[in-house]
Amino acid sequence: MPFAAITYDIKPGCEEELAEIFGSFRRVKSAQVRDEAGEAAGTILATAVFLRDDTLVRVIEYTGDLDAVARHMATQPGVREVEAKLKPYLTRPRDTDTVEGFVATFRRSLLRTVAQISVRDGAPV
Repeated sequence: MPFAAITYDIKPGCEEELAEIFGSFRRVKSAQVRDEAGEAAGTILATAVFLRDDTLVRVIEYTGDLDAVARHMATQPGVREVEAKLKPYLTRPRDTDTVEGFVATFRRSLLRTVAQISVRDGAPV
């Protein structure tokens, strides 16, 4: 199952405020991701958020189409709420108020996957 990691450029010294924002995160209504036609396009399996100094990283484990996952996330109330709460702590604004803006920001914020190994894939770790 693939992972995606997106970054947020944040002001240093705000770690506690950011931890609080993500600590009260409302889960997505459904882990099932649908495409624009309403067809099954994937699943969000897990998310994790990591923070140090001026970098925050959200990791998403998913199946299916990553663009569909981003579109799904863009419409979720909890994700929209977090994005709004993060605005005062960002050093680089994120255009996440619309689905299109969220997806474009998501793509720009993606870290390149250089290795991914899982025992679920039959690979020794």
